[in-house]
Amino acid sequence: MNPIAPNTCVIYARGLDLPTLTAVSTEAALPVRTAGESAGWAWVTYDAAAVSGPASLQLACDITGFRYEERFGGPDRVVTVFLASTPACECPQGRNYMIAHCDDHPFNYSYSRGGFELDYFNIGMRREANRSGDLLIRELLAAGIVGRETPVYDADPSYNADGAVTMRIITEHFGLPAAI
Repeated sequence: MNPIAPNTCVIYARGLDLPTLTAVSTEAALPVRTAGESAGWAWVTYDAAAVSGPASLQLACDITGFRYEERFGGPDRVVTVFLASTPACECPQGRNYMIAHCDDHPFNYSYSRGGFELDYFNIGMRREANRSGDLLIRELLAAGIVGRETPVYDADPSYNADGAVTMRIITEHFGLPAAI
């Protein structure tokens, strides 16, 4: 598992080095809390309260696409994984639909390549079922998090309520290092 501090946003980037990712974050006016590089991934973390709206989620998508094509050598050179440990809010949107909760609560997970979010959803409390993309579907089905039959959830409603199982699946699938 890759624990992320509460109220933290993380951008993992493959295809960029740490100085470049940090510079792009600074240019986007996103104050970097911590940064590192390991196992082919560079990462930066942000205090979710200091980032206005979904700015870090949007940056994670933008740096993989045409907006930075000249700077990074092409739109398919960079892939990103965005994770947020923001709590679920009580907004009427986002609880039962595959949309972000509100501007203060972006999606908890996103995988981007070529300037597009190819896979994204919210984490915990069965919200993974409302997703776009099926990159992680086999792992989520095997863990009983999504699907027509979810016996683990049915037996224990608190199963994966905090999203810990989903976070483990994401970090193992991509081989993400701990962002400390």
